[in-house]
Amino acid sequence: MSFDGLMTRAITRELQEKLETGRISRVFQPYKTELLLTIRAKGTNHSLLLSANPSFARAHLTTEKYDNPQEPPMFCMLLRKHLEGSFIEKIEQVDMERIITIDIKGKDELGDTTYKTLVIEIMGRHSNITLIDKESKRIIDSIKHITPSQSSVRTVLPGHTYEFPPGQGKTDPFSVDEEGLLRKLDFNQGKLDKQLLEAFSGISPQVTKEIVHRAKLSQQKAIVSAFFEVIAPLKANRFEPQMVVVNGKEAFSLFSLTHIQGDVRYFSSVSQLLDRFFYGKGERDRVKQQAHDLERFLRNELSKNEKKIKKLEKTLVDAEKAQKYQRFGELLTVNLHIVKRGDKAVDVIDYYDEFWGTVTITLDPQKSPSDNAQNYFRKYNKAKKSVAVVEEQIEKAKQEIQYLDQLIQQMESASPKDVEEIREELVEEGYVRRRQKDSKKKKKPIKPQVESYVSSAGVEFFVGKNNKQNEFLTNRFARQDEIWLHTKDIPGSHVVIRHTNPDETTLTEAATVAAFYSKARQSSGVPVDYTKIRHVKKPNGSKPGFVIYDNQTTLYVTPDEDLVLKLRK
Repeated sequence: MSFDGLMTRAITRELQEKLETGRISRVFQPYKTELLLTIRAKGTNHSLLLSANPSFARAHLTTEKYDNPQEPPMFCMLLRKHLEGSFIEKIEQVDMERIITIDIKGKDELGDTTYKTLVIEIMGRHSNITLIDKESKRIIDSIKHITPSQSSVRTVLPGHTYEFPPGQGKTDPFSVDEEGLLRKLDFNQGKLDKQLLEAFSGISPQVTKEIVHRAKLSQQKAIVSAFFEVIAPLKANRFEPQMVVVNGKEAFSLFSLTHIQGDVRYFSSVSQLLDRFFYGKGERDRVKQQAHDLERFLRNELSKNEKKIKKLEKTLVDAEKAQKYQRFGELLTVNLHIVKRGDKAVDVIDYYDEFWGTVTITLDPQKSPSDNAQNYFRKYNKAKKSVAVVEEQIEKAKQEIQYLDQLIQQMESASPKDVEEIREELVEEGYVRRRQKDSKKKKKPIKPQVESYVSSAGVEFFVGKNNKQNEFLTNRFARQDEIWLHTKDIPGSHVVIRHTNPDETTLTEAATVAAFYSKARQSSGVPVDYTKIRHVKKPNGSKPGFVIYDNQTTLYVTPDEDLVLKLRK
């Protein structure tokens, strides 16, 4: 589901209840298109996330933690100047559009009262966050600048007068009655879901499909009944925030979706729903943009090694013909008396055949019979030696594939910080060159930060999400008698339980997190080994993150993202 006008209305109402009269204490800009405002309201601190991400634009309260850059962007600095210490007077939705305005009262450097408005436009790639002077409507600044060359409709630049995006001229679904609804529809035309979409503002295709599905028959009474069955509770602000999961794909809604069959999860608030639905999605999108070159490199290297193994295995098949060369050499040596220089082939009795059949041996007519025999012995010796070399190369290529496969798996669940550690590892291992912009900076070694979790029994455990974190966690952080977990024969994270004899619940939950952060994330019944740290060793000269272990016990678990989020600190 897209973040439509109905969702905007629901979240606006929630923000009104939670944040109006609140004081903005801190402003952060963790990423290029995201803001995080800390607001003290009604005796509680709230974190308000505002995003103009092209794919995941949204506004909601969040409990997620975000890393903030050491040097805040210019827009963040400007918002701190104008907003920190100010009070939220009013939060409103503009008509039924995906636009939220936050009116803010504060004071300037001279102590004079000022009135600002923060406008959040949630419109896909056109999303934006703009700070304007409320009285003059002048733009102070925006998270995205839109120049006249980029848009002929409106300009969004500091100093310009702010204008809302042009409306679409649709009807407010909350203002229509039965007669008005019927006037909007042509039952002879068909495609009623598209007609509803084109006629009413604030509703998405998911909503219109649900209305038509509930109607079952495209009769006037059925459509009218289904329309008000969906719209009436929303108009009365009766929301049922929920998420439906079908084959790993998620959809969110403010009401029950009967046209989508799947696992339904309910939430106590709209913000809680949005926080859960968008968890990791924006981050993975940023990682994709930030590290597309790295991921492409890893997949190319993986493909190269897979092709290399196929070639080497063919070479190995050829090399295994060595016994035939030896046999031909010995048969020629025994039969030198019947071979003449200039012969291109000779038929001899094959003494190695139990039936003593004949075999044809190809000869070089330019060589003597003896030289032909020696030539076959030389081929035999060369092939025999190459078998060992080829087998060694195949083993090295398999190790490379295992290593690259592990890195690709780590990229799939990596945060931007994790990606930089993976990039640094590849530089250190000689796979890629250090980027020019990084080579100019002399960075001090930073201790890897591993994620921490607490089991239902109150036991703490930790997860490494890349090789640097895994090696730090297993080789330096963990104590000898603490419990170490890893998916069995599957690329994944190292997990360490900070306990020498954890209860069964803690073991199962830690194993579930280990399975979730592995290549088997989408599988069920994933085998996870656990043993004491003292039984885990890193072989000399092995790749980063690679260990061997013994004395293990195996658990079988099914990855559960909701459980992972619940246990994370």
